[in-house]
Amino acid sequence: MTRRVLVTGANGFVGSAVMGALCSRGDIEPVGLVRRLEGAAGDLQACGDLEVVSDWRPFLEGVDAVVHCAARAHVLRDEVEDPLAVFRWVNVDATLFLARQAAEAGVRRFVFVSSIGVLGRSQERPFLFSDPPNPQEPYAVSKWEAEQGLRGLARETGMEVVVVRPPLVYGPGAPGNFGQLLKWVARGVPLPLGAVSNRRSLVGLDNLVDLLVRCVEHSAAAGQTFLAGDGEDVSTTELLRRVARAMDRRARLVPVPPGVLRTGARLAGKGEMARRLLDSLQVDIAHTRETLGWEPPVSLDEGLRRAVAPLVR
Repeated sequence: MTRRVLVTGANGFVGSAVMGALCSRGDIEPVGLVRRLEGAAGDLQACGDLEVVSDWRPFLEGVDAVVHCAARAHVLRDEVEDPLAVFRWVNVDATLFLARQAAEAGVRRFVFVSSIGVLGRSQERPFLFSDPPNPQEPYAVSKWEAEQGLRGLARETGMEVVVVRPPLVYGPGAPGNFGQLLKWVARGVPLPLGAVSNRRSLVGLDNLVDLLVRCVEHSAAAGQTFLAGDGEDVSTTELLRRVARAMDRRARLVPVPPGVLRTGARLAGKGEMARRLLDSLQVDIAHTRETLGWEPPVSLDEGLRRAVAPLVR
């Protein structure tokens, strides 16, 4: 029997990939929601801005599961006066309104794309799914508040909620700092990151999508929180070397001491960017593997090859 799966943010970085994976299945009918149809490809429906949608019911008819990818994304420097309030409008209030109407419409499962930032910025050991939340930034705070609201709604209504917390997601067309780093490596720009000995977990887009689809289907996913990752951690220096290798280029990395980089970045108002490049952040995906019988299908090196492919054609 064909099941209908609603995907929000269906033309975004993650949402469009989820749509592609679901469309390739013969037993799932994906319903893609976007804010506006202008420039959107494929069979999608427009719902407007999440925080102003007054009625989700027309989109939820016959839907078995929701994969909620849409969100106000993390930004390094927010120009609004109260960033947390803006994040809450979209990531908390709009999410819970959608989820409540989904429960009322008889949706069986709600898969929520959260963030590893819910657990904190970094720590000496890898994060576990059971670690206590410690969000440090408005974006992560809003994701944690949404998680709590969804859990309460699950207890109240019986709708199954699944939370997935990814670290940095990379892939073709990746936004943010990672996408910019790829462009710099492709252009042969010298980077002062040749002496960074941190450890970072990442998750390739294909691996995250595979996990999200598994969370839609697997009976053991109900009520669970899962960490996502490739299963291999690397330093920023090693990551850039492997990116260059995937491009068949030479990495131009200058070995500047991390302490010097931190000081310079702080003076330039780029302290947050430096933290993301220099600090460690690891995740332990053992619980994800054991509960779902899941293994990341794409290796880090293959994921990087796919990520850089648009830049080396």
